[in-house]
Amino acid sequence: MLSLVPAKRSHSAAAQGGMQASLANTILGEGDNEDVHFADTIKGSDWGADQEVVRMFVETAPKAVRELANWGVPWNRVQRGERHVVISGQKKTICERDEAHGLITARNFGGTKKWRTSYVSDGTGHSMLYAVSNQAIAHQIPVHERMEAMSLMHDGGKCFGAIARNLITGELVAYVAKATVIATGGFGRLYRVSTNAVINEGMGAAIALETGIASLGNMEAIQFHPTGIFPAAILVTEGCRGDGGVLLDAQRHRFMPDYEPEKKELASRDVVSRRMEEHIAKGHGVESHYGEHVWLDITLLGEAHINKNLREVKEICQYFLGIDPTRELIPVRPAQHYSMGGVRTDHRGESPTLRGLFACGEAACWDMHGFNRLGGNSVAETVVAGMIVGEYVADYCDDPANGIDISSGLIGEFWQREDAALDALVKSQGKERAIDLSNRMKDIMTDRVGIFRNGEDLQRAVDELQTLLVRSRDIGIEEKTRAANPELVAAYRAGRMLKLALCVAYGALQRTESRGAHYRQDHPRRDDKNWLRRTLATWVDPDDGLPSLDYEALDVMKMEMPPGWRGYGPEDHIEHPQTAIRSQEIEDIRQRLASTGREEREAAIMSFRHLLPAQLRGHNARLGETD
Repeated sequence: MLSLVPAKRSHSAAAQGGMQASLANTILGEGDNEDVHFADTIKGSDWGADQEVVRMFVETAPKAVRELANWGVPWNRVQRGERHVVISGQKKTICERDEAHGLITARNFGGTKKWRTSYVSDGTGHSMLYAVSNQAIAHQIPVHERMEAMSLMHDGGKCFGAIARNLITGELVAYVAKATVIATGGFGRLYRVSTNAVINEGMGAAIALETGIASLGNMEAIQFHPTGIFPAAILVTEGCRGDGGVLLDAQRHRFMPDYEPEKKELASRDVVSRRMEEHIAKGHGVESHYGEHVWLDITLLGEAHINKNLREVKEICQYFLGIDPTRELIPVRPAQHYSMGGVRTDHRGESPTLRGLFACGEAACWDMHGFNRLGGNSVAETVVAGMIVGEYVADYCDDPANGIDISSGLIGEFWQREDAALDALVKSQGKERAIDLSNRMKDIMTDRVGIFRNGEDLQRAVDELQTLLVRSRDIGIEEKTRAANPELVAAYRAGRMLKLALCVAYGALQRTESRGAHYRQDHPRRDDKNWLRRTLATWVDPDDGLPSLDYEALDVMKMEMPPGWRGYGPEDHIEHPQTAIRSQEIEDIRQRLASTGREEREAAIMSFRHLLPAQLRGHNARLGETD
């Protein structure tokens, strides 16, 4: 494994709120199962997700959370008897079942019908990351830290590893492999205001794009999290609202029920972010030296609850804002948070166009999130995709047909190409500075390719990003060493980041509809008739100024859950001509098989279990469930 930073410092350590899995242990999760989790995820995706992949995910998530418990993740647990909770701003008392005592508990999260998010206070990602890392150490898996993959080696439509650079010494190394997995996270640092770590610049997706063979899917699908602290944009978890926190405006009015009376603060993230920005635009924002924001109020949760379950949030507020959230309001405003797009893969996690190249997690468009991800489904995806894709990687490597048949001469050519590119940068007398180009790109993406989009702004963004891309070919650096050199790193990443930004902006310009986190003010309706399809971006010629876009249709007649109303705002979308046909077909199947078990009905509507590795096909046990 190659890692830019020590693996335990990767961005998953910042995940706070929890991991979704339909365990149904807590009383407010009672009745939850794979079907409910599946429906929540599909609605959350605004019908942009691959429904077979979502089924694979929801079936495996309970197995994953239990395996992590076995590995030492100290999940919060159910305690029998009465306890006090805050639901929709009101204090209530619930009573947990005796038989659930000691089982993994869950909290509420946005866009879900049940309390499903398993958590470790608000340090869930940290605990998960350390548990998995400890397993890697126990199994003596080599981790090469401070190493950056610079390009993928490929021949005849197959990937054979990567050329990597040692960030300390500057040495280039060829890693030759039967299978290569990109698990490098997202590309939030294309934006000025982002909750992402500074290492999240999208280089995994960029080197896949630069092969000219692998494609990136749905790059225009960018999620903005409602509660980045203002102005630093550091994330405070959705668990704040899941545990009962509310959003207030300048007049201390709780405004979300005015827009979304059913789900309120716990609508899907794309919906809450838009409502917050709309409310600020109407003149209800809180004025500050840095601009306008709204308030997040978690004081009603009480000091004991915050100190136990939201302790990291409290520390962030104390260190970065100088406030005590047990007594004071938290200034928040939406910030870029997650990338639904990434390296396009099939259900096995493999690129359909470049064999031997796999991807998983946020770096991949697998595609289980579609155009909006539900909170808690990301850290769940990292381990679930690891479990599933890992098995398929092993199968690929075991197949005698997938031997390493790349020539040493071609490996040398890839190495020499990267060496020459670095040498040229070091010797360049170019007039451009990478930091200037990067900062301008971030301003463009934040101002014109943000929560609200329109054709005019997107066209201007594409035009200027193209100009920046041309300018990036004339970058010069002052520090000439090939060893540890942040200026050199910024220089060779700048053009790649601009290519990713163009994939986002150009894809958003072409998609003339609104779906999930992609909201076009000039095309506010979801258009299933023309746009129920996945964007595929490739960059065939390195000198091209724009990516080539193609589209992959989502087959309504194979869906378990045909497109419908998400449950937010007016029921207003352009329907796909096959939706009614498929809906009736599913209803007929359910009536015909009403007396059979759930698995038989599943197989008749949309068979998926055969896509899972054999050891992951077993049923998930729940309290009181017999089917």
